[in-house]
Amino acid sequence: MTASNCTWGDWMGSWKTNAADVDQEAERIDRQKASFGEETISRLKDLNVLILGCRGVGVETAKNLILSNVGGVLIVDEDPAKMADRGSNFYLTNQHVKDATPRAEACLEELKTLNPFCKVDICRSSPTTELLSSTNVLSSGRGLAAVVVTSLELHSKFNLKEWNQACRAHGIAFILAVNHGVSLSLFSDFGTSHEILDATGEPTQTLAVSNIEVLESKPKLLEIDGFSDEKPVVVVTVAQAEHGLDDGDIVTLDDMRGELESWNGRQVTVKRVAIASPNAAKLDTSGVAFKEALKLPTSSVLANFERQYEFYKEQHESSGNSDKKFPVRSITMFNRLALVLNEDDKPSAFGTYQAGGLLNQLRPPIQTSYQSFADTLERTPVPQMLRGEEWELGHGIENHLATQAVLDFYDTNQHWPRLHNDDDAKKMVELCETISEKRQSMDGACWSQKISWGFPSGESRDLDKKRLERFSRLFATELTGFCAFLGGAAAQEVLKKSGKFTPINQWIHHDEEALVVDECPSNTANLQQSRYAHQISIMGQDFQRRAAQQNVFLVGCGALGCEYLKGLALMGIGTGESGKVWVTDMDRIEVSNLSRQFLFRQTDVGHPKSVRGALAVQKWNPAMNIEALERKVGDDTEDFFDDAFWGKLDLCWNALDNVQARRYTDSKCLLYSKPLLESGTLGTKCNHEVILPYRTSTYNDGNENDDQENQIAMCTLRSFPYLPLHCIEFAKQSYFSDYFEFGPDQYETFRNDAASFFEQLESMDAGVSSLTMISSFLEMQKQSGGSKLDLALLIRVAFDRLIEDYRTSILNLCHSADVMEKSSGKKFWTGTKRRPRPVDWNDAENKAALMEYLYSSSGLYASVWQVECIRDRSAFEELVHSLNLQQPEWSPPSEAVSLNDDEEEAGSNDEASKVENLKGDLYKIDTSTLPPACPQEFEKDDDLNFHIDFLTCATNLRAWNYDIRSSPRHTVKVTAGRIIPALATTTAMVCGLVDIEFCKLVLQLQSKGRDVFLNSNINLAAGSGNFTTFCPDPPVPILTNLSTPKHFTSWDKITITISDDGAPKTVQQLVQYIDTTLFPGVVVDRIFDLKSSNNSASLYNAMDALKLDWEITTEEGAAPTVSQGVFVQWPQLRMAVQMLGRLPPQSNQRKVFEKQVDTVKKALDGTKDTFQKSFEGLVQDAHRQAYRPSDDDKDDVLYFDTIYAKRKYLILGVDCHVVDGNEKKDIHLPPIEFTFA
Repeated sequence: MTASNCTWGDWMGSWKTNAADVDQEAERIDRQKASFGEETISRLKDLNVLILGCRGVGVETAKNLILSNVGGVLIVDEDPAKMADRGSNFYLTNQHVKDATPRAEACLEELKTLNPFCKVDICRSSPTTELLSSTNVLSSGRGLAAVVVTSLELHSKFNLKEWNQACRAHGIAFILAVNHGVSLSLFSDFGTSHEILDATGEPTQTLAVSNIEVLESKPKLLEIDGFSDEKPVVVVTVAQAEHGLDDGDIVTLDDMRGELESWNGRQVTVKRVAIASPNAAKLDTSGVAFKEALKLPTSSVLANFERQYEFYKEQHESSGNSDKKFPVRSITMFNRLALVLNEDDKPSAFGTYQAGGLLNQLRPPIQTSYQSFADTLERTPVPQMLRGEEWELGHGIENHLATQAVLDFYDTNQHWPRLHNDDDAKKMVELCETISEKRQSMDGACWSQKISWGFPSGESRDLDKKRLERFSRLFATELTGFCAFLGGAAAQEVLKKSGKFTPINQWIHHDEEALVVDECPSNTANLQQSRYAHQISIMGQDFQRRAAQQNVFLVGCGALGCEYLKGLALMGIGTGESGKVWVTDMDRIEVSNLSRQFLFRQTDVGHPKSVRGALAVQKWNPAMNIEALERKVGDDTEDFFDDAFWGKLDLCWNALDNVQARRYTDSKCLLYSKPLLESGTLGTKCNHEVILPYRTSTYNDGNENDDQENQIAMCTLRSFPYLPLHCIEFAKQSYFSDYFEFGPDQYETFRNDAASFFEQLESMDAGVSSLTMISSFLEMQKQSGGSKLDLALLIRVAFDRLIEDYRTSILNLCHSADVMEKSSGKKFWTGTKRRPRPVDWNDAENKAALMEYLYSSSGLYASVWQVECIRDRSAFEELVHSLNLQQPEWSPPSEAVSLNDDEEEAGSNDEASKVENLKGDLYKIDTSTLPPACPQEFEKDDDLNFHIDFLTCATNLRAWNYDIRSSPRHTVKVTAGRIIPALATTTAMVCGLVDIEFCKLVLQLQSKGRDVFLNSNINLAAGSGNFTTFCPDPPVPILTNLSTPKHFTSWDKITITISDDGAPKTVQQLVQYIDTTLFPGVVVDRIFDLKSSNNSASLYNAMDALKLDWEITTEEGAAPTVSQGVFVQWPQLRMAVQMLGRLPPQSNQRKVFEKQVDTVKKALDGTKDTFQKSFEGLVQDAHRQAYRPSDDDKDDVLYFDTIYAKRKYLILGVDCHVVDGNEKKDIHLPPIEFTFA
């Protein structure tokens, strides 16, 4: 038998050692698949896209579509490359400009290298609308799905209104994405009929049914939209605390059992269920008691509420309010839903419910239609602006009128508005005024009228001539940031042709007037050809000089980092003599990166991201001074990223994917008062934040963290799973960790240092499991008979685990439940508790799954014990057959399985003795004879390591046990690997916005305040309403609890320089300086290093100062005199003092207690001496004494000394209080920057 005719394991990755066996295309789009889903991914391959224009917006759109793995991209641009084009088109070179190569042709080969699985070509001649009727574009056998227009100037070659109408006639999406100067516009038209299959892309809910009840008639207190009181109601209680559904949502019934099985697959509308509660009851619906009460049957909940209702109603009426309405409120029970049944359905059928059942949320398709380009140009009364406040004020009217006017300008003058030309600008204003006047009498037209809160008033207003003139004067230019934004947004609109996500409605405009700070002709003139010509024309030559001298630290070179490096290179950042860009990233390039990290190609896989990214952009702009680093940025690299490094930066630019690293870089920007640009993406969602010293809040002011939400109860994972997610999590947390990760790690600790292992065992919660795992590994060694482990033995071990986990434990659980049912008389397997079934090794129907488990499990064991595995599936199966594996007979366990629903598993009564027995066995082991193990650190992206294959097998066998839907390999990979969905479109779009904010920093616009800057929170999936931008928040005030100052911000710090007159030098002087000079009346409790992770250390602790007054005085033959505080620190001394007061002088026992007193006295004297020296010594010496690591930790000591040698300041925190009457009130102070050099 050969691998090709194996009947199992085709889906697995572990046997695919040949490149021909691996689906390289699927590998590339792995993260994209997590966003779109497999069905949409396949539909994207049907999309052929025509892109008109290949300047900045055109090449950005093409890049993003190719990376998104559409079927094909066809590009049109016959105009020759110009030097100014190189400011936004990263694939154009000086040679292309010199040879006057057509832009599309110049970019073709580079675009093709982005993705070998996407067809990319150019039109060799200018196409006509006849191309739109072709059914074999790019020899694909399909026509065009979308056309993207990337400049209004293309109207001179392709009449935009005619092309739009032709696209509508052929069912082709028409997208317009244009940047002219500091203005951009995005238009989307999906024709007269478009079907949206998934409006938001958010995961649909799968709700587990825990109970179904039939109420013969709806009680009066129960509030369900559309249900009258006499109507019977079927109420479904779900296991989740909140179902997340709205009235009218549709669910599909699934996994219904018994007499309800016929309902499986039925689509049912659901309604929320609420209950009336008196206002006077003041029920806390967020409290634990309320949530626990909702777990009761609906009849019990109703009974409780009816008693409450009657009680408060009686009180209301007895207090003389019988003539007034009884005030009640409606409380939604978020774990309940009412089913809306058809008239011929019998609600009573649901009275037979016992257990099981799922409600799968269904999103029905949405049919939409869109207006044409011409119609919307005329009849969009309040065009949307990216800034919400500008939209509400009607600022989009100028952009909209200018779009129509510039088309009319060309039709009249046969040329486009010329750069900085006053005559053309004047004509443009006149055209806008004429258009506005003509439309004033038209219903729903766009004209110059006052807009209030987004609504037209019908009252005319003057046009903003300055904005219109600027549109004309800068029409010929574009900026790379705007091009990146539009390229991402336009590409995402194209992808919506697949039916996934909601198109925008239909226009979005944006203006960045702040970029034009100086329109002085001598500053914005281009005296020579320059790749930065457009930037200079908009922002001036002085901007370009400052840009060249910028020192930028880019942290991260993944998807965000690649986009930012591109922008920096195109803008000419770090090209001056004193300018430089540093980029750092510790990661290596993987195949799955290639779908969005566009600087990398297949040949870069395995190489450092930062190095290859820097090389790529340096080819585009050789003048760029860039240094690639492979260093982590954190507390342990401050010897490299030191004060001198941070001090010379103009700003830090984050391109990170985790909160901890973001918090660290934010803290450094706080310390050095540097601007920080921050951004992040999650599938179609993205946000960015501009952090300005002293002007905005900081990243650390927020409460974002990396913690996983909605933790699943361990009892559910262990014994009562009901969702595929439960099976995946248990396979990862228990099976993989115990057998291949945590278990082998514990074994290695025991093998290398048994004494340390037993010592740490005392403080571990998982003592029994650790000992059991190690014992199982030792049993392996015993089975090998002293020989080296081989694959045959490991297969037997895997088989034993298979039988134990998927058969014996299941039979034991069912047996214990049956015993409980018999003794209690109550059904056990109800609600979400599913009675599981055991696997059977002799069951031919399940043989493939069992073989896949043995293959992946034994392969992982082989990795742990460094044994050669067999990857050929046929050879592996032959070996398994030769072992003649036999399923053992099952017998009831002597000890019942825990059936608790509590979070923690109840331990058996003899657990302590079990631990001692296991420890006793391990004490006898000669660890020097044990072979080493290699713990497996979970790695999701190496298909040959068996990790995801094993998890998929383990997940789906457990799902089979509990009759739960199986999970595809990719779903397991995304869930277990905590994969963050990522898209090239979202990344490009948000990075473009941040590029523009960077330009504002170079222009030094922070002096104009935070309102000039822009933060964003955008979801490209959910339509126009989710393009949210806003100005940054101000710094968060931190209350001091003092009368003055009343508050401070994270940016503030108190600076003390030791060389200044009157500045404190010693710790004692520092304490006095704080509580006397800086904040009179404050009592200092503690001074500590604010940056240190050692929370117990301090330079000064008031508790230690109190010890100076503690005394221990001794007298021959009498009891010592001891300060009360001594007993707090050394409580064992109290007994000694009492005994010395009782024992006669001649007693020999006195010596024992006198020795105890003497020992404590020496310790107290030593503590007082140490504190006194530190207190009276220099601040920096006290810090060194408190925080320098032990000499045993040589590496830590060396690092500490290296930092200390360079750094001449400390960042100190102060805990303090004031006494207000009898009340002690904590005081919050800013950090102290104490400079001692």
